[in-house]
Amino acid sequence: MGDNVIPLADLRYLAPVPRVPDGAPAPVGLLSDRLGRPLRDLRISVTDRCNFRCSYCMPKDVFDKAYTFLPQSSLLSFEEITRVARLFAAHGVRKLRLTGGEPLLRKNLEILVAQLAALRDTDGQPLDITLTTNGSLLARKAQSLADAGLQRVTISLDALDDTVFQRMNDVGFPVGEVLDGIAAAARAGLAPIKVNMVVKRGTNDHEIVPMARWFRDNYGQAVTLRFIEYMDVGASNGWRMDEVLPSSQVQRLLDEHFGLEALDATVEGETAQRWRYRDGKGEVGLISSVTQAFCRDCNRARLSTEGKLFLCLFASQGHDLRALLRGHRPDGSAWTDDEVAAAIGLIWSQRDDRYSELRSAQPADSGHAVSARKVEMHYIGG
Repeated sequence: MGDNVIPLADLRYLAPVPRVPDGAPAPVGLLSDRLGRPLRDLRISVTDRCNFRCSYCMPKDVFDKAYTFLPQSSLLSFEEITRVARLFAAHGVRKLRLTGGEPLLRKNLEILVAQLAALRDTDGQPLDITLTTNGSLLARKAQSLADAGLQRVTISLDALDDTVFQRMNDVGFPVGEVLDGIAAAARAGLAPIKVNMVVKRGTNDHEIVPMARWFRDNYGQAVTLRFIEYMDVGASNGWRMDEVLPSSQVQRLLDEHFGLEALDATVEGETAQRWRYRDGKGEVGLISSVTQAFCRDCNRARLSTEGKLFLCLFASQGHDLRALLRGHRPDGSAWTDDEVAAAIGLIWSQRDDRYSELRSAQPADSGHAVSARKVEMHYIGG
């Protein structure tokens, strides 16, 4: 793989088996962590593979033909994912987001969507089932996913200019096919649609205004374009602070061109600051993942492709739920739902993660990493 390979810790196999507390108390839907944050959102990675090689997530010089992805046998089955999701719903989770890698590479994903759509939260209501995708396969999949019960979709799109977009995805994939996928999602009713643009200074920041204008003119309120600060996720993307364009500068730029007014958050723990065009032609979101930490409201857990539970996007270690799903007690019997749910409850109740807050508190010249090793984004999703 060359001399410039960045060594990656294989976090897929370094996770302790969760402890099952005595008595296995049943979940009551009111679980909170040490900072009083409830558990409301579960992000589920269904594959560690992707057909793009974006530099900020899966750079080609690391994730090349020699890179070993997880074997099929290591991945959680759809039934295992649904079982875990049902237990999380009992603890208060209301939203499930399917992610990756590129989740649409997982064969027969519609079957999983249908299984998850049958689950209910503690109030007896259907869960909010969403999906994040790079859009490359969405044109052919949008309608079948909607028919299976998918409610909303978020598409990653970092540029409208085809040259810039192909350079960023690093596999020569044309932007037109992603735009076709967005159109298909709109026709299938997967709305409101969100489009996420990771802004990297000096790479695609000149695309901010053209992106805003295009979605504003072509979709109006049907699509919300969100600008995300380039994050220090994982160890492979060579992140540098000087490549981060603060959301405050993006907001000023958009305000100068279109005029913006602030909106209130719509849900608890929302990551994006919402802004509306003053003329009513839709809204944009700003996700200040580096410059304005939102750890205090974070109510999200992440389930990796092979069943490791991570409590933070920047975590260095997960908890091996798959070991409980596939393992047995000392007497040879399988762990029950109540016991697995109790283990999940214990893990969340001990959570105190706040990486972004700690990173923000460091002096600017102290380096960018609070911990030297973090899980890769393609493994647990964004």
